[in-house]
Amino acid sequence: MIRGMNPMPRRQMCATCLRPAATCICRWAAPVASPVDILILQHPMEVANAKGSARLLHLCLPGSRMAVGERFEEGALDALLGAHGRQPLLLYPDTPGDRSLGIAPPPACGDTLAPARLQLVVLDATWRKSRKMLYLNPALQALPRLPLRGTPPSHYLIRKAHAPDQLSTLEATCYALAQLEGDAQRYDRVLAAFDGFVAQQQGQAARGGAAS
Repeated sequence: MIRGMNPMPRRQMCATCLRPAATCICRWAAPVASPVDILILQHPMEVANAKGSARLLHLCLPGSRMAVGERFEEGALDALLGAHGRQPLLLYPDTPGDRSLGIAPPPACGDTLAPARLQLVVLDATWRKSRKMLYLNPALQALPRLPLRGTPPSHYLIRKAHAPDQLSTLEATCYALAQLEGDAQRYDRVLAAFDGFVAQQQGQAARGGAAS
C-alpha cells in the first residue's frame, strides 16, 4: 500500500443473505414451510454468484440446509443424506449420456412415501458442474432420482444462454416440492419472489452491473 493513501473501505455485508447491503435480497424472502426436508449442495463457484438463486431459496424454505463443495468428504456427506431417517431423493434427470462419464444408473424409487418422510437433495450448479459433482460423489449416484414433469418455461432471464427448459435452482426445487406434495400452487409466492429478485438483478445490470 502506498504511504499516505487510505485503504478502500470494505463494503457492508448483509449477515443474512451474505450479499453487499446495497444489493441485499432479504426483502424477497417469502417463507413457505415444507414437510419435505431440503438439502442444497452448492458448488463453490456459485457461492459468490450474484445471479444465483440458491440463497433466496434457502431463505424461503425454513429448515432447509446448505453445504458447499464439489467433492464432499464421504462421512460428512453420509451424515447429511437421509437425516432423521428420511428417504433422500436427488433432484436430477436420469440421462443415458451419464453412463459414458462413469456415472452409475440411479436405483429405482421404492414405494411412494409421504412428503414428511422424504428429503429432497438439490445440486446448485451449472449443468456441467452438477454432472461433475455427481461423478465425484458416489453417494449421490446411489440415490433414487426425481425428474420434473410438465414444468412451465423458466423466468430465469439473467443468466446467459439460458433456454426456456433450463430452470433455476429455486424454480426447479419449488416445482419438485409441489410435485411431491401434490399442490401445484403451494410455492407460487416463492416463485413470485423470484420474479422480484430477477427484476432487481436486471435493474442492477442496467445501472452498470450487479455486485457479486
